[in-house]
Amino acid sequence: MEPIEPFFRDSGTGPGVVCFHSNASSSVQWRGLLELLAPRFRVLAPDSFGAGKSPAWPSDRIITLSDEVALVESVLARAGAPLTLVGHSYGAAVALIAALLNPSRVRAIALYEPTLFALLDAEVPPPNEADGIREVVADAGLALDANNQDAAAERFIDYWMGSGTWKRTPEQRKQPIAVAVANVRGWAHALFAEPTPLHAFRSLDVPVLYMVGKNSPSSSLGVARLLAGALPKVELVEFEGLGHMGPVTHPDVVNEVIARFVERG
Repeated sequence: MEPIEPFFRDSGTGPGVVCFHSNASSSVQWRGLLELLAPRFRVLAPDSFGAGKSPAWPSDRIITLSDEVALVESVLARAGAPLTLVGHSYGAAVALIAALLNPSRVRAIALYEPTLFALLDAEVPPPNEADGIREVVADAGLALDANNQDAAAERFIDYWMGSGTWKRTPEQRKQPIAVAVANVRGWAHALFAEPTPLHAFRSLDVPVLYMVGKNSPSSSLGVARLLAGALPKVELVEFEGLGHMGPVTHPDVVNEVIARFVERG
């Protein structure tokens, strides 16, 4: 069987930078960062399973974060070594697992709120800081079972971006998001069932830029509390007035901080 190949954007020349997008998004979210870095770096941004132009989420098996890394292995190889990893939300969780699977090729990592919820459950069994997103997944799943993609997308988007966001979203942008949110149970399983223990991240002895929005929900801020304490070379940046979707809602602000970090390394 031929290996599955992801779609990816590829821009610039120089040391490699690979960017992983969030759920209900695609590599297009990094277009501004590609433009910023392309004069000095080769920047690659793949679409994950079921996103953008990449293959659909496989229906024959349960996907793990390691499977997501395997999907983009050819992109990581193309970037060369040493490379910098950039990730947002689910994509930041994928970036961390990619770094652990092959740490020798990683020069630095820039993360915006990785959603490794398994770490919260490992620290304290539920009820805990992950309860909010756990409820969202349950509600969205019930909406999908009732063939109501719109309600599922509204529950998911409003959790991460604030109540009423879905209703304010332009109609032409809703359809691809609603289609993507059909994967919500798969995403949740990958994040809640990830077996990597917190102490494993202490071995990532590379500079890590860890970004959070001060208005983000407790689930992603709880993960930040744990990971920022475990990563040995972490620089924590908090954005006033931004939430979990800061790289999408305020790309210029976030991308400028990422670009300065990448160029420093």
